[in-house]
Amino acid sequence: MAEKTINLSQLRDWQKTYIKNKKRFNVLVIHRRAWKTVWAVLDELIEAIKEWWIWDYWYIAPSYRQAKKIAWRMIQKFWDQIKWFRYNASELIVTYTNWSTISLFGSENPDSLRWLDLRWVIFDEYAQQPSNIYSEIIFPMINANWWWVTWIGTPKGKNAFYKLYERAKNDPRFYTMLLKYTDTKLLSDEQIADARKEMTEEEFEQEYNCSWEAYMRGSVYGKELSKAHAEWRVKKGIYDTELEVTTFWDLGISDAMSILFVQVCWQEIRIVDRYSNTGYWLPHYAEVIKDKGYKYKNHYFPHDVRQRELSTGLTRLETAIKLLWEICKVVPINSIESGIDAGRLIFNKVWIEESLEDFINNLSLYQYEWDDKLGQFKKAPIHDFTSHDADTFRYMATIYQMLTKIAPIDKVEDNEDDPLWILKDEWIEEVEIDFNPY
Repeated sequence: MAEKTINLSQLRDWQKTYIKNKKRFNVLVIHRRAWKTVWAVLDELIEAIKEWWIWDYWYIAPSYRQAKKIAWRMIQKFWDQIKWFRYNASELIVTYTNWSTISLFGSENPDSLRWLDLRWVIFDEYAQQPSNIYSEIIFPMINANWWWVTWIGTPKGKNAFYKLYERAKNDPRFYTMLLKYTDTKLLSDEQIADARKEMTEEEFEQEYNCSWEAYMRGSVYGKELSKAHAEWRVKKGIYDTELEVTTFWDLGISDAMSILFVQVCWQEIRIVDRYSNTGYWLPHYAEVIKDKGYKYKNHYFPHDVRQRELSTGLTRLETAIKLLWEICKVVPINSIESGIDAGRLIFNKVWIEESLEDFINNLSLYQYEWDDKLGQFKKAPIHDFTSHDADTFRYMATIYQMLTKIAPIDKVEDNEDDPLWILKDEWIEEVEIDFNPY
């Protein structure tokens, strides 16, 4: 049988360099319109035809819809050249003659991505994906067989992709590449000139010069988080053993849960810890709270904690009180928009523990949804994996004045245009009720 090959004569220079130098771990930071996705798909096709053993190759995009709309179309373009693959469009799977497969996935539900005999994974636009998807899900699978992984993408602020690239530069196991538009010379002067006219300076720097400083377009807290990095308010070791810890809980869809651990020093907010998990309910999280060993002041829950469960006849709040033996309180109902405004107002007083990479990543990726018909962003952010951490931050911002006591409560004006107007005296009295029966 004739050897099966693919014509690679038209590869870009950076793609040829990657083929020559790639290692087990590869991080490629490349500007927009450099054919990153095309190469990600082709690279796995090339690897599949080299092997005689049955392996699984994965391509993971930020969403399943993106994988289907972009990467699958790229695969379709190779169909005429590569006759020895079978294609399943409904499942987004390509099967080689030796039964090896190339599968396309989205990263919306990381827990669903569990497989055996995984040979190679390519993360496309990793800056827009959950930061735990690699360490918790993918790495244990590839490490069992000592196989390969490649991350590619364009920066979206100093999130998990940035941390990965910085770490990889000094790790001999990794091959790294960062290419600006001036490095590849793939775009004409006219294309660059048009981009500069149509985009803001920050957008251009991010998309074409691979700037980590620019924040993602549509990001809810991107500007504030970039400023926090610039002012060194994202740093290690901010926990103070002398200060009490207040927690903020988000009861997510089904059994998803996120908890934010905060210390207050005068007007300063210190985010010192964070915990998030799925598949457990309140008893598990109560044990986590106790095992942390912090001295707690209060635990704040969203308003839906008052919902009564049919199985126990108790509200979630009553269950939490029995488990935590602490004063549990309820954050007053407030619109998402007002809570976000409050978060932006107090962000310059916020310090974040640098090791909380998942929280920082999710906060940086929390973004508004784009409305194609109106040509603008919608008022409400996208509800996805970033929402749980963003909600705990919003709950904290909503009662900031009560936490810091920066002004007498009875002097807070009743002004509905002020996102902190809900902190007037009667609201404070409602949420200050001690629900502890002991």
